[in-house]
Amino acid sequence: MNRKTSRLVIIHCIICFMLIALSLPGIVTASSERRIALVIGNGSYSSSPLKNPVNDAADMATNLQRLGFTVTLKKNASHQEMEDAIREFGDQLKKGGVGLFFYAGHGVQIGGRNYLLPIGARINRDTEVKFQAVDTEIVLAEMGNAGNNLNIVILDACRDNPFGRSFRTGSRGLAIISDAPKGTLITYSTSPGKVAADGSGRNSPYTESLIRHIKTPGLPIEEVFKEVRKELGRKTGGQQVPWELSSLEGQFYFSPGKQSSPIISSATDNLSVEQRQIEAERDRLRRERELLEQQESLEEERRILEEKKKKLAVVVRPSVSIANEIRRDGRFIAYDNGTVLDSKTNLMWAAKDNGSNISWAGAKSYCENYSVGGVTGWRMPTQSELAGLYDASNPKYQACHSDDYKIYLTNLIDLSCCCPWASEAISSNAAYFHFGAGERDWGPQSGRNHRAYRALPVRNAK
Repeated sequence: MNRKTSRLVIIHCIICFMLIALSLPGIVTASSERRIALVIGNGSYSSSPLKNPVNDAADMATNLQRLGFTVTLKKNASHQEMEDAIREFGDQLKKGGVGLFFYAGHGVQIGGRNYLLPIGARINRDTEVKFQAVDTEIVLAEMGNAGNNLNIVILDACRDNPFGRSFRTGSRGLAIISDAPKGTLITYSTSPGKVAADGSGRNSPYTESLIRHIKTPGLPIEEVFKEVRKELGRKTGGQQVPWELSSLEGQFYFSPGKQSSPIISSATDNLSVEQRQIEAERDRLRRERELLEQQESLEEERRILEEKKKKLAVVVRPSVSIANEIRRDGRFIAYDNGTVLDSKTNLMWAAKDNGSNISWAGAKSYCENYSVGGVTGWRMPTQSELAGLYDASNPKYQACHSDDYKIYLTNLIDLSCCCPWASEAISSNAAYFHFGAGERDWGPQSGRNHRAYRALPVRNAK
């Protein structure tokens, strides 16, 4: 047998192996099967709205279309819209092929059953959920009735229950679905009973990772979700760990590749070498991707640290160091910007009060909006902080009362009357401190029929 004849024989063998492998049951190639997907993203809830699910659904739909899926996309769907879409999805699956259901939004579990929350649902107690929300069993029932070979259910719906406080039997996260048609893979964005993050970017952390990995050529479906689980576990410090349940019997690849072809790799020595080269290249790319992700994570940590430094610099800038000391009275230091530092408590006080009678709400607003000498961040003092200023050994005459009326505190703080408001308030009454009697007391927040209430701003010194 000459070389040319030998080469033809090898090619003939390869073709035979391909035809045999393609005829084997239970193997789903990524490029030949019919692919149907229903994608739903709900975020515009009147209670506990979510910013990412609509983006998650839109981006997932786009990527599934690129991978050969015929996609029905629903954004902010009502109860009726969700049920109609699920029934139509089931009808499409009866024609055969791979079915994929993706949902992003709020989901709750009641009595071990999972419900997906539509937009506009009016739910005041857990007994209303089964009438106002969509049971995930409906999706599985449609898949079971269709009788197709492979179905995928992806639930990025483990955000916290928005009605949890009014629910008697509701639990955090979603429950395990124990009864699903054969040939089904069900995946949750986090572990059963746990709550997943909605995320601060365009997508939830789970969907962002999933979109990245379904595009990896030749990666089996189980490996796709394994990569997502490793990535999310690494990024969240193990706080969010995706979960899957599977009764798949064949192979499925979101993105086809040479390594996903059902050719028997031992047909010839040349094919084995090529397969090993592909696997080595894939491992190299995976390591590069992980290194890039680590670098991105470090860059994000560095960015957050720099932002914190900038915020701290803004807070520290208007400090005592830019003012000049003009006078001392024991532990108190007065500065030329109208502030007085209590070196014992490290509290910075305004050198004088507002100068006239004021209601409690008015005093609170006055303190919070007070700004003197470039120093900001003022607030209303607590009753204990005011009491800390009282000094029985240092009497001062006070003009707002009779000539012999005295108050007791440092000479560096000028009170125009006895009683500055404190921050504590109960019902229509609020706290104040009486610097004449040295007593903590309460009065009506309106401040009417009393000419002694004042506002004295304070802040924590830097």
